[in-house]
Amino acid sequence: MTVTVLYFDGCPNFELARDRASSALRVAGSTEAVGLQRIESFEEAELAGFAGSPTILIDGEDRSPGAGEIAMACRLYDGDHAPSVDSIVEALRR
Repeated sequence: MTVTVLYFDGCPNFELARDRASSALRVAGSTEAVGLQRIESFEEAELAGFAGSPTILIDGEDRSPGAGEIAMACRLYDGDHAPSVDSIVEALRR
């Protein structure tokens, strides 16, 4: 299983997303590391499926609500700056 956090320069929340994704992987019993990918243009965002910073991809798929709209903007998850560990664990198990 591959988990990657997509972000753009200046995003204050990608580290929080990375830390929560790492915790979720541990809860799910995985020893995989979370990768990081910086998005530098709208074209890259389109290719990567970037729905705002931070976006967490699981095996190349954004499994969070709000997925699908490409955006070079900050992204909120239920009023928070990154998905909860529980919501990431749920996404990992889907």
